[in-house]
Amino acid sequence: MATAAGTLGEPKFTFEVDWYDQQADITRHYRVLYFPVTSSIEMFDVKNARIFLKKQQIPSIQLDDFFIGSNVTILSRVLKVTDYGDVHTRKHFENNRQRTFAMIKPDAYGSMGKIIDAVQANGFVINQLKMSKFSDKTATAFYGEHKDKPFFPNLKELMTSDVSIGMELVASDAVKQWRGVMGPTNSAVAKAQAPDSIRAVFGTDGTKNAVHGSDSIGSYKREVDYWFGGDDPQARPMQTTAVLDNCTLCLIKPHILKEGKAGQVIDMILDAGFEISAIEMFYLSRPVIEEFYCVYKNVFPEYLPIIENFSSGPVLALEVR
Repeated sequence: MATAAGTLGEPKFTFEVDWYDQQADITRHYRVLYFPVTSSIEMFDVKNARIFLKKQQIPSIQLDDFFIGSNVTILSRVLKVTDYGDVHTRKHFENNRQRTFAMIKPDAYGSMGKIIDAVQANGFVINQLKMSKFSDKTATAFYGEHKDKPFFPNLKELMTSDVSIGMELVASDAVKQWRGVMGPTNSAVAKAQAPDSIRAVFGTDGTKNAVHGSDSIGSYKREVDYWFGGDDPQARPMQTTAVLDNCTLCLIKPHILKEGKAGQVIDMILDAGFEISAIEMFYLSRPVIEEFYCVYKNVFPEYLPIIENFSSGPVLALEVR
């Protein structure tokens, strides 16, 4: 198998990635080599068995940006990491980049910004995020393991009462770590045993306890697939809550997400009296951003820096009413 070569002895990690070429309407497959010492990238075109991108430094890209399911923007191309490229990389990342599913419940709607702040402050990377609303059917399916338990009617009533925010979080030992950050299920117990936990600060009882988290890797896979999975967005059980009425669009830019300040922006919007009726994380390619900002192309002197910023990482799109 042909591979791209780095400096002899220089450590590297290898990843399999896909890039959707909009112009050709095809998905192209590459092998990406990341050199952490120099923050350098090299790309290999698998199909054509040739170097696609010679090794070059890209300081904005960090090793933590790579894990299965992540989107990495390299020279304005949004690349989806689909697999690890060698045993060394797999061993390193399977131990250090675990994923879990987290959810902000309806009772914590007003505190969503502060909870997102807590997520990032505790070292989690938010890989996916979307606001949605449970129906009786989807709540029963999502919480199916609890449907015969005495607390289920109250749980379903809460979860169908308003919107929730689902997130895919990435960190070392993410399932266990997130459950620790959440605190005990009952908020009263959390206040006594883990007073700094999310449920202690934002929860009120055993059902209205602000957040949910997967209890195992198996649960994570089922829950994240239920919230975000499926090739056809229109067929997914959990749909956007956008109403497209009496509203405006707010985009939280990539640098704000990287700096862990997205929650602060959300708090400012809510504190100003606006309703946030939909949120979703998107990874926008340069062509999409250029089309979005086309009316400013020869108007703003900052046009090119704006395009570079927007195509450097994920954005949070908010419907504000």
